[in-house]
Amino acid sequence: MEFKEFSKKQLRALTWWCPGSSDNKKDAVICDGAVRSGKTVCMSLSFVLWAMSCFGGASFALCGKTITSLRRNVIIPVLPVLRDMGFSCEEKLSQNLVVISYKGAVNRFYIFGGRDESSASLIQGMTLGGVLLDEVALMPRSFVEQAIARCSVQGSKLWFNCNPENPLHWFHTEWIEKAAEKNCLYLHFTMNDNPSLSKTIIERYKSLYSGAFFERFVEGKWVAAEGLVYPFFNQKLHTAKTVPPCEKYYISCDYGTVNPASFGLWGLSDGIWFRANEYYHDSKRENCQKTDEEYYKELENLAEDKNIKAVIVDPSAVSFIECTRRHGRFNVIPAKNDVTDGIRRVSDALKSGKLIICRPCADIIREFGLYRWDDNAKRDAPRKEHDHAMDDMRYFVATVLSNQEDGFFAIAAER
Repeated sequence: MEFKEFSKKQLRALTWWCPGSSDNKKDAVICDGAVRSGKTVCMSLSFVLWAMSCFGGASFALCGKTITSLRRNVIIPVLPVLRDMGFSCEEKLSQNLVVISYKGAVNRFYIFGGRDESSASLIQGMTLGGVLLDEVALMPRSFVEQAIARCSVQGSKLWFNCNPENPLHWFHTEWIEKAAEKNCLYLHFTMNDNPSLSKTIIERYKSLYSGAFFERFVEGKWVAAEGLVYPFFNQKLHTAKTVPPCEKYYISCDYGTVNPASFGLWGLSDGIWFRANEYYHDSKRENCQKTDEEYYKELENLAEDKNIKAVIVDPSAVSFIECTRRHGRFNVIPAKNDVTDGIRRVSDALKSGKLIICRPCADIIREFGLYRWDDNAKRDAPRKEHDHAMDDMRYFVATVLSNQEDGFFAIAAER
């Protein structure tokens, strides 16, 4: 790990609770802004240092959208730093618990995932000295409010961290816009607030995003998505005439009876995924609806004699999933179906050159020019039209493609 000095904003996030700080009377801190801006690790480290300085024998909560993402974003980066500083950190994986001790003080840090509305019950009933909510804008409001309600110990504080979303998102309207009213310290981060990022890395991130995702993840703005979902799509850059020999194949399916059905055949060649072929049936255009069995035959026709590693299917298509499984040829996996996250991942894959569309796939190329954000929606959502090949592509990328993110952050330490 490379050690660098903290930026002024990182230092403020680290020390806002300290005696003598002009911010130490605040009840909470909110850090939002660009990706890779150095807010997560310095905030997580600050949370643990505050807890260990002010409490002994207390319980705290570390919350992320999922336990896996929390371990990746917070636990794995921070624990080695704490150990280097002399803290004892004992992970109890089966209990989702980290016990941290320092100079006689011992505190428990419980790990929670706030994936959906049912997650609120996981944290209910606890008494906490404080809570850190990483990626808070991705969590349901019920989980966040239940976690906040658990912090009833005298001197407890709240810690929020997120990248921007739609400006009508409940966290923006209820917390960021009311930060002063709620006695919160609000710190907005940009990539320039992370000293460990070189100009080359910053330019690389700028090249990966466009539209609302650029404004959110690079400029750190809470903006609404509008216009084309993939405005950067360019047939010269993102399509190919032919498919090279492939080492691995998947098929992704957006199932429809009244609405169109779209199947995509994806092949991996030298680290690049090619949409090698597709099947698209619009029952209204063709004046003919198809049954599950008829769609299954089209699936086999698309696969030909290729060894298909798995078929990724719209998770709501329960009958088609069951039909395909009963035939016994294909391994069937219900797709991951987080729409906005999936769109972001598709954007990343296209812009980084990991995803190429072969030109005979005319229907997906047509939809790229028609697939738009819904300007009337109160939250990010594409219009429910011209979206069937777009959906099968999103299912494939979100479920199959490796989308590991590089970790960049700055840590200040005594040499």
